[in-house]
Amino acid sequence: MRVWAIANQKGGVGKTTTTVALAGLLADAGKRVVVVDLDPHGSMTSYFGHDPDALEHSCFDLFLHQGGVPQGLPGELLLPTSHERISLLPSSTALATLERQSPGQNGLGLVVAKSLTQLWEDFDFALIDSPPLLGVLMVNALAASQQLAIPVQTEFLAVKGLERMVSTLAMINRSRKQALPYSIVPTLFDRRTQASLSTLRFLRDTYPEHLWQAYIPVDTRLRDASRAGVTPSQFDANSRGVIAYRALLKHMLALVPAIQVA
Repeated sequence: MRVWAIANQKGGVGKTTTTVALAGLLADAGKRVVVVDLDPHGSMTSYFGHDPDALEHSCFDLFLHQGGVPQGLPGELLLPTSHERISLLPSSTALATLERQSPGQNGLGLVVAKSLTQLWEDFDFALIDSPPLLGVLMVNALAASQQLAIPVQTEFLAVKGLERMVSTLAMINRSRKQALPYSIVPTLFDRRTQASLSTLRFLRDTYPEHLWQAYIPVDTRLRDASRAGVTPSQFDANSRGVIAYRALLKHMLALVPAIQVA
């Protein structure tokens, strides 16, 4: 199983859309995918028609065992989605209380990694939607992942969030045996606006080694897919947004040449 995290320390940059779009394209190609919603806001859980305020069980349950994960628990928490090859480990608002509970508890940073180990043979890919906050949940996402995508809205304030994210990643990498490879993904690009154009130029000048050279455009079809509760490729496989995400997926997979997607 390959594990990808989608993270940024700023909200509203397209993390959930990126997670769902990539998961959908992988599933369309026959891959078995589990998506993990670690954001207490539960955007991805809501995307697939589940209410994070009403769920009795969620990813929160994984953190209730002093850093251990009972055998079989991750599989019991899985929920269906609109795509038969995508399963969801849902979020709940209870996740927001973890930061208050975590001090003094050892091993909480590896809970998601331990949970995915139990699902290793059941899925080809795991995609983790992270919260826009540095804390135990983001640490879990980064510790569990083998690759990272950092969506960055092409506007000035989002660039400041990227700077914080890159700084966080440097800190995390000091505790990893191997540095986490990452790709910066420009999102919500509108070529009609000077803000998008200048931000894209700044990203290309400042992060040439890690920047995916294309971008995800503004596309109302992505929002329509969200409203319908289906992956973007299920909603409109030929939309501008899906075509862009298909190119991003090829870029991500190029870092893992052993895995082929039709």
